[in-house]
Amino acid sequence: MEVRLWGTVSVTAGGKHWQPSSPRARHLLACLACQPGEFIPDDAVVDRIWGDDLPEDPRDALYTCAKRLRRAMTANGVDSRSLIRQRGGYRLATAPGSVDICRFRQLIRDARRCDDEPTAAFLYERALRVPSGPPLADVDSPWARRTRHALEQELLSAQLASAAAWLSNGRHEELIPELAQLSVRHPLDETVAALLMQALYRSGRPAETVAIYQRIQAGLSEQLGVVPGPALRTVYQQLLIESTAALPLRAISRP
Repeated sequence: MEVRLWGTVSVTAGGKHWQPSSPRARHLLACLACQPGEFIPDDAVVDRIWGDDLPEDPRDALYTCAKRLRRAMTANGVDSRSLIRQRGGYRLATAPGSVDICRFRQLIRDARRCDDEPTAAFLYERALRVPSGPPLADVDSPWARRTRHALEQELLSAQLASAAAWLSNGRHEELIPELAQLSVRHPLDETVAALLMQALYRSGRPAETVAIYQRIQAGLSEQLGVVPGPALRTVYQQLLIESTAALPLRAISRP
């Protein structure tokens, strides 16, 4: 059984792709699959599914969710015993590697630990192939929204780390379209701006490099009332004075 949490919450098993028809059962699957193999107490599961909008009898409602999820698993050829009821909580008996967000995170950890830049870039690239849409796209609750935001931030960090790794391997020109799109989606992100500026400069486009800096400088001033941070200013100054593009890619990093 493989569980997908990027995009709509769904399961692939025995060549068949399906998702629980019950929204609450999908929610239960999502909150357990986020921590595969781990015991999660009833109170935590109830909070993840309902938040402050509690049903009249939360434990009974949770039992009903579990019953519907087991029914869906059985109907689709999955052993329902993998949804384990333990005293005071539930556990989804599946390996972390069978959940897409866990595979994504493991590849990112491997890339960050790797000392070889080409290998790290390849691992980041593999990780970025895992997401298949907005995380938990068809699940909504305060917990789901927090989890979705956290995963979106992890994805952005991975995209930037991947770009930095590929820049160090001389692939600056082909990175420009991707970084330009990120710049549109995150117009005030100084890390995005720094990487795009370096890619443009190394591709022989200094005027556009200056324009990117001026744009984010104006945006920060108008929207937040601040100036670019010292790391981005350092990158900009280096780009202005360097006759080559040999700049340290770690001149700016995300907090």
